[in-house]
Amino acid sequence: MQTINEHIKSHAFQTVYLIFGDETYLCNQAKNKLKNALSSPDDTMNYSYYEGKKINISEVIDLAQTLPFFQEKRLILLEDTGFFKSSPDELVALMEQLPDTTCMVFVESEVDKRSRLYKAVQKHGYIANMSTPDEKSLVVWIASLLKQEQKKIKEPVLRFFLERTGTDMIHIKNELDKLCAYTLGREEITKEDVEEVTTQITTSKIFDMLEAIVKGEQKIAIDYYYDLLALKEPPMRILSLLVRQFNLILQVQEMDHHSIPNAEIAKQVGIPSFVVKKYIQQGKSYNRSQLEEILHLCATYEEDVKTGKLVDHIAVELLIIKFSTRTTAT
Repeated sequence: MQTINEHIKSHAFQTVYLIFGDETYLCNQAKNKLKNALSSPDDTMNYSYYEGKKINISEVIDLAQTLPFFQEKRLILLEDTGFFKSSPDELVALMEQLPDTTCMVFVESEVDKRSRLYKAVQKHGYIANMSTPDEKSLVVWIASLLKQEQKKIKEPVLRFFLERTGTDMIHIKNELDKLCAYTLGREEITKEDVEEVTTQITTSKIFDMLEAIVKGEQKIAIDYYYDLLALKEPPMRILSLLVRQFNLILQVQEMDHHSIPNAEIAKQVGIPSFVVKKYIQQGKSYNRSQLEEILHLCATYEEDVKTGKLVDHIAVELLIIKFSTRTTAT
């Protein structure tokens, strides 16, 4: 994002941009910044928008090679085209000869970095991979949003908030808006406010269920499972998320045994650093062979569901019961 901001500030735009990544909020922010900088709302002559996988490539190429009408730049914005998987020859060739008066902005949910089009944009333009910021950057961003609303939140409450909301920036922004509205007239946001107002994401509920399993709190774990089913979460998705959590425990445990710092573990595994401590704590209840056995059982039960030997919701419940009745590892 910093590079795009610099391009806008200096008015030194590339002829082509590719914006992609798992952080939709940042992708939309970069897209809108470029759009606002390169076109005005009432300029329909020099701005064109395309979306989807059935775009007329010839039409796009003709537009890209047409001079803007009484403006410096012609902007062509394209979203979710799939071109960075199929790599149409015509577009690859176009990247070599895009006029300086045209700016093409691609916003994609999925790209193949091995594709010819990706490499052509990399050579002739700028690629912005909008991944989820690290924990420190998220905290700074949240603090800046709250400052704008003249709100304050203590660090333990902020971490509790992130545990409930996850790291998706759109979801975080929506939940912060709700909190600011709920605490109208008050400066400080409390833990009670967070519990009362915020929507707990599925992965957070899965984490709570896992916590109950690790502690051997079988009834609580089953109650969380029923809550997830009531929210229309498919049992096999719940199982896949549970598998992910046990996989993370195993990975964190292994790196912790090798004395790798928590910040580095967080970076390698792709989780916030404050969550690493929880996985380390949970890992103390298992040894490596027990975790491997759990993952093997999950795979076995998944296969039994696929082959019709077990009903999906019963299979997951049986696993939760089995895992929550285990004894602590020594």
